[in-house]
Amino acid sequence: MTTSLQHLETLIAFPSVSRDSNLDLIAYVRTFLAGLGIDSMLVHDAEGRKANLWATIGPSDVPGIVLSGHTDVVPVEGQAWSSDPFRLDRRNGNFYGRGTADMKGFIACCLRAAERAAGRRLHTPIHLAFSYDEEIGCVGVRRLLDILKDAPVKPRLCIVGEPTLMQAVTAHKGKLGFRVTAHGLEAHSSLAPIGVNAIYMAADLIGAIRAIQADIAENGVRDGDYEVAYTTLHVGKMQGGEVMNIVPNRCTFDFEIRYLPEDDQHAIVTRIKAAAEKIAENCRGVFDKARFDFADLQSYPAMNTPVDSEAVKFVHALTGGNSTGKITFGTEGGLFQQVLGTPAVVCGPGNIAVAHKPDEHVSEAQMAQCDRMLERLVEKLSS
Repeated sequence: MTTSLQHLETLIAFPSVSRDSNLDLIAYVRTFLAGLGIDSMLVHDAEGRKANLWATIGPSDVPGIVLSGHTDVVPVEGQAWSSDPFRLDRRNGNFYGRGTADMKGFIACCLRAAERAAGRRLHTPIHLAFSYDEEIGCVGVRRLLDILKDAPVKPRLCIVGEPTLMQAVTAHKGKLGFRVTAHGLEAHSSLAPIGVNAIYMAADLIGAIRAIQADIAENGVRDGDYEVAYTTLHVGKMQGGEVMNIVPNRCTFDFEIRYLPEDDQHAIVTRIKAAAEKIAENCRGVFDKARFDFADLQSYPAMNTPVDSEAVKFVHALTGGNSTGKITFGTEGGLFQQVLGTPAVVCGPGNIAVAHKPDEHVSEAQMAQCDRMLERLVEKLSS
């Protein structure tokens, strides 16, 4: 039997950064499954450069358990790695490489479990859902879910193998991302008052966003189970102007809202857009076309699975644990809930604290723990 470590070594060697194709990695997975007699379906992106993989082990007419993982990773440029990030390096009980924790370690364990399951008679199926472009906003899995939502039988439960140190996670924040463009009026900088400075417009709106954030932190919905207990607003990028002696007529900035499941994210957007309109209105005495444009960049829904649900009890039976947690980063779990009505629990090997950083790693102990969880899954679904 192929070990999860052998699979991990192969998976890490595919540099499946989100900007690039993941088809070589998907071909490896599909070929491995085919050798076990397991058919798989590919759902490509619009250009045919990337693909999701969906495979079912066991009966197709029974609600099954989804093992969900994304195949893409973040870039390594500008990071000081101690070893080749796309060649698995083992030292001090850890496996180093880009994607080891986030989240090829889980996919490797899933492939080992698939080999075990292929030799058993399952009464409840195991579904493998391996996606592309999760890192840039849970993009790829949506094309797969658009197909699965019309299937006659929906999955019973989705286990998303993001790194949680093998703790069952029942909730995470949702995200909305926007690009805002401020439109002002250019002028010679020596005559600045006859122009409308788009950078100033953008700066004023960013100030309003910060004020809204302060109000949310002080008076908004709170949940102490999260590391950051409230909804957060964050501006991450800004660009405007050409040269110093021109009043800029255009400025853009990107901002995000990471919202608690219980919060009203649309009401927050409405507050921000109202602040934008007030700022633009104040500029229209000089330039009647002063305005802000908002463009959607990315989004994914929050996930919120009741801690006393059958889904959580099922995962606890697999892990042997009884604790639950909540995470601030997003997963595809909220989309499985939203599109398919399938409850989701996040549980996988590794620590999110080392993800996206140089010398990303997963421990041998965490991989073994994940292997044991999936062994119990196969036993449970075939007994």
